[in-house]
Amino acid sequence: MHRNGAIQFIKTNATLIALVVLTVALALIDPTFPTARNLSNVARQVTIVGIIGVGMTMVILIAGIDLSVGSVVGVAAVVVTLLMQYGLSTWLAVPVTLLIVGGLIGLWNGFWIAHYRIPPFIITLGMLTIGRGVALSLSGGSSVPVADPSFAALGSAYIPPGPTLVLLAIAALAGVTALVRAARDKSQANTTSQFEKGLPGAVVTAAGLLLAAYVFGSSDGLPVPVAIFVAIAGVAIFVLGHTRFGRRLYALGGNEEAARLSGINVYQTKMIVYVVVSVLSALSGILLASRLNGASPNLGTMFELDAIAAVVIGGTSLSGGSGTIGGTIIGALIIGVLNNGMSLLGVSSFYQLIIKGLIISLAVWFDVLQKKNWVG
Repeated sequence: MHRNGAIQFIKTNATLIALVVLTVALALIDPTFPTARNLSNVARQVTIVGIIGVGMTMVILIAGIDLSVGSVVGVAAVVVTLLMQYGLSTWLAVPVTLLIVGGLIGLWNGFWIAHYRIPPFIITLGMLTIGRGVALSLSGGSSVPVADPSFAALGSAYIPPGPTLVLLAIAALAGVTALVRAARDKSQANTTSQFEKGLPGAVVTAAGLLLAAYVFGSSDGLPVPVAIFVAIAGVAIFVLGHTRFGRRLYALGGNEEAARLSGINVYQTKMIVYVVVSVLSALSGILLASRLNGASPNLGTMFELDAIAAVVIGGTSLSGGSGTIGGTIIGALIIGVLNNGMSLLGVSSFYQLIIKGLIISLAVWFDVLQKKNWVG
């Protein structure tokens, strides 16, 4: 019984175990890796792909795909910087960019996919090319500098260590409260075994909060982009796990025809999902332009592959209907830690691409094995 439980635990938490093993190995190989400043940089680097990955998770949950997200990053970065050059303030240019770039591109993709049932691979591949062309046309093929100095605060500012530790303490308190409430509910229902299954997740969360306290409390504080990412991920986790819309996504990915017959508005759901992923991609472009203090029309190139990799590595099935935001976060962290570790070790960027490609292939292979019940 215990052996079967251990095997099930390893299967369920394979990506988390891989992240821990990778992190420990890099810490032993290179002493600069586990420093608070380096881990803070890793967290900030993960943010861009992680935000896109949240939206991509929803897309893949409904058995879709969006290859245009990298181009949306580039278009949004160029548009927001141009708007500020034309006199708009940061706080006006940002929402206008999210609406124009993210909203319109998402509506375009969603309309063709949901209304005419054109394969999302084809539509978003076309938008990938269109978006890159738009970014090059608007910028004239050159970089666009930032006109508003306050814009840099979005991508480069920090929440000081003191307030950061207070926020982490509040998060820990909320986690403990939720765990105690779950324990009380499960004990009243005589299903303590279900509560015990949740204990590993609670331990992991506690360990994550302690690590965050070390990293952000010992460095300059919590980077603003990381705080934005955490907030977006938290909302997405709640939406998928506790709302009717979240249940619709899983139902739609599991069996679209059955979902339609059960009364789910498939057209509306698909439209919303593709708008969400495009808006989040536009937000990533804005944050990236802010951090770089300028925009290049080539920003976001290959980001679609990193986002898809994070989602797949995190356990979301490409066939739809199965996956979590938490898994995507772990997948994004694996990619971020791997990129950072290989850079510290001086691994050529050419080999880095090969290694990431192999990891994606292995993650998809593992998903196929699970679907065919070859694993376990």
